[in-house]
Amino acid sequence: MAEYKLEVTTGTMKYAGTMDYIHATLFGTEGQSERTELDNFGFDALSGMTRTYTIKTTTSLGKLLLLKVEKDPFFILSEDEWYCSKIVVTTPEGEAILFPCYRWISRGELVELRGGKAMKVFEDDCPLLIDHRKKELTSKKRLYQWAITDEKIPHRIHYTDIDELPAEVRFSLSKEHEIRFTKKLTGVELLFKGMAGSTEQWESFEDIKDIFCCRKTPMSDYVAEHWQADEFFGYQFLNGTNPSVIKRCSELPPNFPVTEEMVKPFLQEGSSLKEEMKKGNIFICDQKIMDKIPTREYDGKPLQAAAGLCLFYMNPENKLMPIAIQLHQQPSEQNPIFLPSDSETDWLLAKIFVKSADAMEYQAIYHLMGTHFLAEVFAVAALRSFPVIHPLYKFLIPHFRYTLHINTLSRTILFGHKGALNTSTLGYEGMTELIRRGLSEMTYSSLCLPENITARGLESVPNFYYRDDGLKLWNIINSFVRKVVEHFYPSDNDVVKDTELQDWISEIFTHGFLANKLAGFPTTFDAVEEVVKFITMLIFTVTAQHAALNNGQFDFLSWMPNGSLLTRRPPPTTKGQSSVETILETFPNIGETVKFAAQAVVLSEKYSDMVLLGAYTEEWFQEPALKQMIKEFQADLSNLTDIITVRNSELELPYTYLSPTEIENSVTI
Repeated sequence: MAEYKLEVTTGTMKYAGTMDYIHATLFGTEGQSERTELDNFGFDALSGMTRTYTIKTTTSLGKLLLLKVEKDPFFILSEDEWYCSKIVVTTPEGEAILFPCYRWISRGELVELRGGKAMKVFEDDCPLLIDHRKKELTSKKRLYQWAITDEKIPHRIHYTDIDELPAEVRFSLSKEHEIRFTKKLTGVELLFKGMAGSTEQWESFEDIKDIFCCRKTPMSDYVAEHWQADEFFGYQFLNGTNPSVIKRCSELPPNFPVTEEMVKPFLQEGSSLKEEMKKGNIFICDQKIMDKIPTREYDGKPLQAAAGLCLFYMNPENKLMPIAIQLHQQPSEQNPIFLPSDSETDWLLAKIFVKSADAMEYQAIYHLMGTHFLAEVFAVAALRSFPVIHPLYKFLIPHFRYTLHINTLSRTILFGHKGALNTSTLGYEGMTELIRRGLSEMTYSSLCLPENITARGLESVPNFYYRDDGLKLWNIINSFVRKVVEHFYPSDNDVVKDTELQDWISEIFTHGFLANKLAGFPTTFDAVEEVVKFITMLIFTVTAQHAALNNGQFDFLSWMPNGSLLTRRPPPTTKGQSSVETILETFPNIGETVKFAAQAVVLSEKYSDMVLLGAYTEEWFQEPALKQMIKEFQADLSNLTDIITVRNSELELPYTYLSPTEIENSVTI
């Protein structure tokens, strides 16, 4: 008689347990066990509980291959799904084998789990496991399919409603409840103040402070007080929500005719624009991607967005100051160059239009497409291409948690009829066109932070905390990825012959980068180094980059004048005609403003079940070497947290968004 001990762990989330009967069957190289009921009186598993059971066989089953789990109803009770985290089987020979599950199991559903170390496709030599691998991928390709809603934007999961999503990729009930509560509480707060739905115009800048008077952060307070300051305007292009657009300028574009005389008063005494360019102190933000972008109608008339050019000067105090703004791409008498010496309201209005265009470009290209849409492509391709036993499935699946749910939801709350992006200056068509343009200009290099920083000439810019923290994180992630990948792929030949790995990158290239061979994206992997680089980029994108872009939305954008998605008046065409009244007429009305601010609350909120970067809460790997790599990764992240904390203690404006304690392990909001 042989005995197999099963330690069965139920998930910790709400309602993870079940009263149903659970049955298990073991399959080995020397036979299989009887279908065994794990509890004669109902399984009655509770959330977070681990219970131990025994399966007896007449002889040893040899090497364990599969564990089949089934769930039957307990008397006449209604459907009672069970979330199984993992099962550890100890064999008669004393070997403990991990069978990860981490999914919901319904009645009548047959779940076959593979245990032991991670296996690549060419390492399986048992007919039963080869067949199981093929069947699993066939099933997953049916479950996760591509949908093409636009030929020029990344493809998406085919589900259109969150209720259609497979249970294992959906939010936990606690997160769903918290998001609903946050939205409801925000709505009640605004309704109580009489602001929700109001079509009245703001009467002063001070009145805008009434929004969320009880919901503030130190940074949101700072923004409300300093949004008009040139120094803070420049600071945000380095450390605000969109640090991805500014570049060093060594030569002015021909369509931006700034003269020496125009900007000489704003440079160091005795210097010139040409000299400062040579020193590397001149920078530019060129919004040409917004040129001739479609806009929506408002009160029967088409709105207008800026497609500006903004010149910056890094002064001797290491402050990035705007020194010239042109609001459209083609120079003309109706497109003047605004200067800090213009009237206070002229200069402020020019900055408002630059920031508004930047907010739309940021949301559509860098945030939505550059993190959310790419994360979805990476996730769907992995779910379709890798069986659960594949080492890269085990490695990457924690970085796809909740991504399909939040993206499916965002298509309603952001792009729906009343969504924030749909009610922007551009509207649905304009925002979609902006995403198309953004993807057509995206390159592999632009997604790799070290190359991106070099290409933009920003290696030595002072007080650029996004770059400083981001590069440290990139290196930490890269070191971790290298250890893991080289463990499973000791040679380039191992990479080449892994057909599942090749299928994965092929699907990403086809459905994410739309087969754009000119942009440098890999179509296949031929070397270990190529896999290391790509996975480093992937993990950085869905963790650090998303945190840098997403987490400051309430801080910087809840104060609407600092980056409004909607401008009701067109950009100015002359100087000397503006006033505070003109600016207030340009802003969204009260109801529109509170809608944008409420969206910033929901998207910046921290939820109780968030998993931080490096905090691998699910046990996918059995190998001791992998567990040690994770510990070393966590130690590196902890050390970086300490470094950032010390740095921030000396700053007037602490930069926290890339502290590992603020970064989620996946795109979840």
